[in-house]
Amino acid sequence: MTLPALIAPIAEDMKAVDAVIRERLNSEVVLIRTIGDYIIGAGGKRMRPAMVLMVARALGYQGTDHQLLAAVVEFIHTATLLHDDVVDESDLRRGRDTANAVFGNAASVLVGDYLYSRSFEMMVEAGSMRIMQILSEATTVIAEGEVLQLLNVHDPDVSEERYLQVVRYKTAKLFEAAAQVGAVLAGATPEQEEAAAAYGRHVGTAFQLIDDVLDYSGDAAALGKNVGDDLREGKPTLPLIRVMEMGTPEQRELIRKAIETGDADFTAVEAAIRETDALGHTRRAAEAEAKKAFDALSCYPASTFQKSLLEFCSFAVQRDR
Repeated sequence: MTLPALIAPIAEDMKAVDAVIRERLNSEVVLIRTIGDYIIGAGGKRMRPAMVLMVARALGYQGTDHQLLAAVVEFIHTATLLHDDVVDESDLRRGRDTANAVFGNAASVLVGDYLYSRSFEMMVEAGSMRIMQILSEATTVIAEGEVLQLLNVHDPDVSEERYLQVVRYKTAKLFEAAAQVGAVLAGATPEQEEAAAAYGRHVGTAFQLIDDVLDYSGDAAALGKNVGDDLREGKPTLPLIRVMEMGTPEQRELIRKAIETGDADFTAVEAAIRETDALGHTRRAAEAEAKKAFDALSCYPASTFQKSLLEFCSFAVQRDR
C-alpha cells in the first residue's frame, strides 16, 4: 500500500497540520521563513505527525490539539534534519540540495534551534504536563543518539547491539513519542499508552533498518539522497556490521578500511554485502521489529485508523524509498 493510501483516513487532519506548520513558521526574521519554507516544502513522508493523528483518532479523539502536536513533532524532526545535515556534511536530501548546502551551516544550525524553541512554545498550548514530559524527554534522547552516532563514526568495531541503541535513540524515539502523545491526548488507559509507545518504537526501528538496506540497494533518484552516503560518512550501519561478523578475513578487512576512511571500492563493498546476505539479515531484523509493532496494537479497538496503523508496519519494511 502507498503512503497516501495509508494516510487517507486523516487527509483533512494532515491539511490542517500543514496550515499550522506554515502559520507557526511565519517569523519576522526573513531568513527563518525562507529556510523553514525550503525544508518543509521539500515534502517528506510526514510519518511522525501522521502517527500522532492516527493514534489519537484510533482512540476516539475529537478535538484539534492533535493537529498542533503533530506540527510540534514535525518541527522537532525538521530541526534534527537541519542539524544532522550539518554534522554529516550532507548536500542532498529528498532529491534537493540540503539547507546547509544552500544557506550555509551557521544559518541551518540556528534555524534548527529556532524550530526546537518554537516546538516547545507550541507544546505548552496543549496544557498537558504529561505530553510535555514525553516530548522533552524525546528531544533529550535524540540528542544523546546523535552523540552516540558521532562516537561510532569511523569505528569498525561497533557491535550490532551498540548500533541498535543509536537507532532506538536517534530515530525510533521520535516515532515512539509521536504515537504516545496521540494516545495521551485521547485519554488512553496506561495499557493503551504503553502499547502506542511500543508500536512507535518498533515501527521507527524497522523504518531505520530499511533505510540501511536502501542505502546499498536503492538509487539516488528514488531515494532523494546519495546512495552510499553512510559508507562515505564512515557510519557502521547494520549491513556493514553483518559483514564484519560473517565475512571472510578479506571482506572484513575491506569493510574495516571502508569504515575507518570513508573511502573504498563501492563495487567490492556491495559484493561483500551480497555474499554475506547482509541486506537479508537487516531486512529480517526490520520485519521482526514490524511484527512487534503490529502485535503491540492488539489491545486497540478495530477501526479504520487502527487498520492504517497496522498497515504502517508493512509499509515500513516494504517501501523502496
